[in-house]
Amino acid sequence: MKIALIGYGKMGKMIEQAALGRGHEIVSIIDVDNQQNFDSPEFASADVAIEFTNPTAAYGNCLKAFDKGLKVVSGSTGWMDGHKADVERMCREQGKTLFWASNFSVGVAIFSAVNRYLARIMDGFPQYDVRMEETHHQHKLDWPSGTAITLADDIVGSLGRKHAWAKGTLTKPDGTVEGSARCAPGELRIDAVRRGEVPGIHTVEYDSEADSITITHSAHSRQGFALGAVLAAEYTYGHSGLLTIGDMFKF
Repeated sequence: MKIALIGYGKMGKMIEQAALGRGHEIVSIIDVDNQQNFDSPEFASADVAIEFTNPTAAYGNCLKAFDKGLKVVSGSTGWMDGHKADVERMCREQGKTLFWASNFSVGVAIFSAVNRYLARIMDGFPQYDVRMEETHHQHKLDWPSGTAITLADDIVGSLGRKHAWAKGTLTKPDGTVEGSARCAPGELRIDAVRRGEVPGIHTVEYDSEADSITITHSAHSRQGFALGAVLAAEYTYGHSGLLTIGDMFKF
């Protein structure tokens, strides 16, 4: 399979190695300093473009790839909510294909399935309140993380006593804290921490006066995300429309 990479930071380089290790060919690499290559024949020759950039650039990158007839796998977070209706329309009416996920890790996909199952169980035990915390590296711009939002949406969808998630506190790399730990009883609070080079930690805690139940996924490196992105590209190559992790992993 011929792959174009959009974004060549740490994740882009790891995706490149994962793709080459699975026998794929990287035909084009686009970063901030060579945006003109969106119009190159090499980029247009790709079967799938894998896009890992930032919230401000992701949607435009997807449009440029769509314009060249490419299917896209995007792992950029913080942009989909504002453009989901447009993406759905393009996939439905124009035959575009986008595989978007807040996290491509196989472990996170399993963790998400456990999270949904636990939420369904806890719906019958109102004495437990629930909160979340996510920790990421100091360079991450958006908060809460896209993965935390996806996990929270799954909880809200199963837990009758929660109707929405809410931003809690953000602990910055220098130790300062913004935001508030207060939220309405019907809201699921998500706290965030930014420090060092942490690849990603997500924790869901159910707490009562008697005890607490906690589940955590902790990434040791970004390698799992990179491999998952390549697996998603392989899946996208043979499928169409607006695709998600739930399409690829049938848990």
